[in-house]
This record gives sequence, structure tokens and C-alpha cells, in this order.
Amino acid sequence: MKSLKTILFVCLFGSLAGAQAVTVSVDTWTPVEKPGDNALLVRFLETPSRAELPGAVIASVPLPLPRMSAELALDAYQRRSTQQGSDLAAYSASTLVRAELPSTAQKGEFELQRHYAAPRTLQFKPVRFSGDGFVKTNVIARLLQSEVERVQNGDNALLAITPTNYKFSYKGLSEIDGREVYVYQLNPHQKRVGLFKGRIYLDATTGSLVRTEGKVVKSPSFFVKNIQFLQDFADFGRFTFPVHLHSEATARIVGKTIVDVINRDFQPVETTVESARAGQ
Repeated sequence: MKSLKTILFVCLFGSLAGAQAVTVSVDTWTPVEKPGDNALLVRFLETPSRAELPGAVIASVPLPLPRMSAELALDAYQRRSTQQGSDLAAYSASTLVRAELPSTAQKGEFELQRHYAAPRTLQFKPVRFSGDGFVKTNVIARLLQSEVERVQNGDNALLAITPTNYKFSYKGLSEIDGREVYVYQLNPHQKRVGLFKGRIYLDATTGSLVRTEGKVVKSPSFFVKNIQFLQDFADFGRFTFPVHLHSEATARIVGKTIVDVINRDFQPVETTVESARAGQ
């Protein structure tokens, strides 16, 4: 058997963090002589440097992540949520709240800086407001105050999207903005303020929360009823945060209320070993 003069190797290395380099290298070797055997022997090479191999081609090629099963995606979401609860020490973000009362044509827009520190501190610093003062005081301010109180009361575990609080039913594979997601129907075990009946959407490759939507099962106030919402989420590093909330409700005095909350520029701070020990 004659010597095999040239073998062209193309090695692709992918990871969850993103694409790695594609390296083309050249090697020469001689297969073992064996009558009637024309098998090709394959071995991996260490990546050569450009100096060692002039003309080598190095390029970045994004590799798609494999789709999880629906069960694994839900399990990954639960793990990510638990990990975020323990690893998130603080964050800051910009918040824009727009509220509208269609029946009276009153509107308001409030921009604020949001600051959170684990485990029970949430503060808002006003930046600017435009619009009707009634909307600012009776709609936006009440909404922000309810969020602050929820954090201060430590209600995260009572409101978390977990099997403790909800029954999950898988509804199939869908797509949001070109992103494959698994859909799950949620039914709360109890009729508690802050829980909802609706659906969640999880990224089919990572288990990240992409969207929640539904109807609140118990109103937080006698003056508000029929609260329906849709909330979108995005990943910032290892953490997942809500980026847009659209809600509609009926108030007994002013009628229909439409609210949009837009969060952006999240700056998460991870828990350090020192801060974790200090919290013990």
C-alpha cells in the first residue's frame, strides 16, 4: 500500500458559551501495511500556530445548541431560578413606566433608576415624569409601591413559578421572535395575591424564561379587578430579568387601566464568597 501523502483535518469545537475556532491543519503519515485492508486511520492533532502552518484557515463558526426535551427544559429553568436566588447580590436598571386611562384620556410616563440589594431592598430614584398628576399618584406610584412591598416582605418564594405553587401542563413547541420555546400551562394550587393562571414559555435550548402571560387569580385591591398581563424576559449574563410588562385591568373609579413597564440596562452583581459568609 502506498503512503497516504496528505490528510485534511477540520476540527470543530463547540460549547454552551459560544463558537470556537475552526482549524484546518495538514499532516502526513503512513498507514499500517495490511493486505486487503484499505482502512483510513484518523487521529486528532494539536492546533498548529500560524508560524508552524502558513496558510492555515482559522474562522469562527456559531454552532446551534441542541434542543432539550420539554422535561429537561423545565428542570433547567428551576435550577437557573434557584441559582439566581442565591447568586444575585444586587442589580441596577433603568425603568420606564407608561400608564393610560382610556376613558378619561389621561396618560403619564415616569422614568426611574431601579436599585435592588439582596435579600429585601428595592428602591426607585425618580429621573423624570411627564403627563397627568392623577395617573402618577394613583396608578404608577401605587404600582411601584406594591413591588417594593413585595420585595420587603420576602414574598418571592410564595410567588415563585415552582411546583410548590403551580401545576404544570406541557402544551407543545412554539416560537417567539425566531426562538424555539416550550409552552406550559400553569394553574395555581391556591388563590393567592400575586399568583396567576396562564402560560410560561421556556427557551428550548437553555431553559431560560422567555415569557409569562395570564390572569391574576386574586386582585391585590378592592378597587382593581380583571388584571391580565404579558411579560417578556431576557438573559443578562447568568441572570434572567423582566424587560417588558404589559398589563390591563379594570378599576372601579377610572375604568380600564393600561400599563407598560420597560426595564433596560441591567447591571447585575454576583454574590462573592465574602458577602455570602457575611449573610450567614
